[in-house]
Amino acid sequence: MNGELSLAQLIGEASLLVQLVMLILLAASVASWMLIIQHALLFRRVRAEAETFDERFWSGRELSEIHREVRDGESRGQAAIFEAGYNEFSRLPRGAPVLDTVQRAMRVVLNREVDTMEHRLGWLATIGSVSPYVGLFGTVWGIMNSFTALGDVQQATLARVAPGIAEALFATAMGLFAAIPAVIAYNRFSQQAERLAERYDNFIEEFGTLLLRHAGR
Repeated sequence: MNGELSLAQLIGEASLLVQLVMLILLAASVASWMLIIQHALLFRRVRAEAETFDERFWSGRELSEIHREVRDGESRGQAAIFEAGYNEFSRLPRGAPVLDTVQRAMRVVLNREVDTMEHRLGWLATIGSVSPYVGLFGTVWGIMNSFTALGDVQQATLARVAPGIAEALFATAMGLFAAIPAVIAYNRFSQQAERLAERYDNFIEEFGTLLLRHAGR
């Protein structure tokens, strides 16, 4: 009997509740990997856009020219923060508190961009924290059924309890399989979101100071 057939038999002969636990964990694992792929692509795009905008912004070109390019394109991330700050600066009357007003407008966009990066990221934390307990529940139930069944026989042998214990331990393994990638991904993406938020915040300070110099001319 090959390993795949043994595994199929293990799942097929499991109790209904343990099968339900396995199905839930399988769905959690699939959802986890979908979120991991989506966020990996999102953060790759955000970092690339930030690098591209930094090169454009610090190239020495006029701010009005950069603003026209950003306005005509699809502004996201750092470009969207720049556009919000420049638009607010352009509407301010002379003598208005430039730095506070402009930075406030840019921070609104920063918070929106951070929310976009962290959207559904909490689901990875939930999957990572809950899945082991769901698998443990299936394990306890399977082992309990195995030992309960021994009450109906006169001689208890390892062969009688081995299938039930195996299906129970398989539920634990599925719980860990769903949880470990989710926890690793959540920690990694949270760190990336924090670093990008710090990068945006530094840009707000630098751009606000630059606009303050323009206002003083």
